[in-house]
Amino acid sequence: MVRTASLSDLAGRITGNWAAWRVLFAAMTSALHSPLHDAHVELGAKFAPFGGWDMPIEYSGGGVLAEHAAVREGVGVFDVSHLGKIAVRGPGAIDFLNRCLTNDLDRISDGQAQYTLCCAADGGVIDDLIVYRVSADEGFLIPNAANTREVARLLSQDAPKGVEVSDVHLDFAVIAVQGPRSADLLEQVGLPSKHSYMSFARCDWRGIALTVCRTGYTGELGFELVVPVHSARVVWDALFATDVPARACGLGARDTLRTEMGYPLHGQDLSPDITPVQARLGWAVGWSKPRFWGREALLTEKAAGPVRALRGLVATGRGIARSGMTVFNGEQSVGVITSGTFSPTRKTAIAWALLDPAVELDAVVLVDVRGRRADMRVVKPPFVEASPQK
Repeated sequence: MVRTASLSDLAGRITGNWAAWRVLFAAMTSALHSPLHDAHVELGAKFAPFGGWDMPIEYSGGGVLAEHAAVREGVGVFDVSHLGKIAVRGPGAIDFLNRCLTNDLDRISDGQAQYTLCCAADGGVIDDLIVYRVSADEGFLIPNAANTREVARLLSQDAPKGVEVSDVHLDFAVIAVQGPRSADLLEQVGLPSKHSYMSFARCDWRGIALTVCRTGYTGELGFELVVPVHSARVVWDALFATDVPARACGLGARDTLRTEMGYPLHGQDLSPDITPVQARLGWAVGWSKPRFWGREALLTEKAAGPVRALRGLVATGRGIARSGMTVFNGEQSVGVITSGTFSPTRKTAIAWALLDPAVELDAVVLVDVRGRRADMRVVKPPFVEASPQK
């Protein structure tokens, strides 16, 4: 059973091997624990609730800034086991998923991955997720933690006879290895690292069947390892036992990294009230497909133009914008902040905001930061230059 909780604004909160039965026991309590929970405790992690899970936000010995720098300059290792896992199998499984999700799975081949959206009939985003195309008859999905059960339910409800949708959220851990030296680290451990961006390789490593995905949420060269839950600690420990200095990183650094790259977070920059058109994610929609959930509403909105649009903001002075703060043009309210943080790379505050589409790029707007108006300039993300991914 997966319990869910409201997503928190991570930026605002920053200041032994667990057996599968312990994970299942945690599922019946107030929050789920990662199978790597003991490892995080040993490293002095600070924990906070996220998507129904009690996850490490930062570690002692440096905190968010040091962890952020490790990913931009070397290699950081994240436990992201809270992310969902859904297996879809059966004749025509990929065709079925293609009739449900926004992006076009016919654009990729077996062994590749695709970012896509699960939308409601009115075009709102139920979740954003990655689909790993195993074969024409099998797909593996990684949705957000809080939305896994709902995505699985919707797919199960619509699945044709012979296609099975399985919520395997608690069967696997996910470990993200991110940074310019991530491939060096995997090579020393003996894991595959030569495959291209948005592809994956399955392998047998020390008797453990795992999947190495060339994906990530940081904008850096990186990989995500999908590991059977009972083997998570073995893999985690191996990543810290090489000549490549790796740093354990929490969800605080993951949030600053993804915000710098302009990657949206569901529950803030995407939601059932925010459509792909408003979020400028039209590239993740297969507009020519004859069918997907929310298609008619999204085509109508695209043709008419959205009433608000997601834009980036960079501070020109002091003050950090946070989710929910109001954006003004003069005395007129023109939008709301969806995500905001301090950028360790740019050494200034950055934010996402849903704005009136009449607000143009390079305009200076005002954000109400606890009763004080802070100047911010409208920009097009990413806020930092992306690293080569291929």
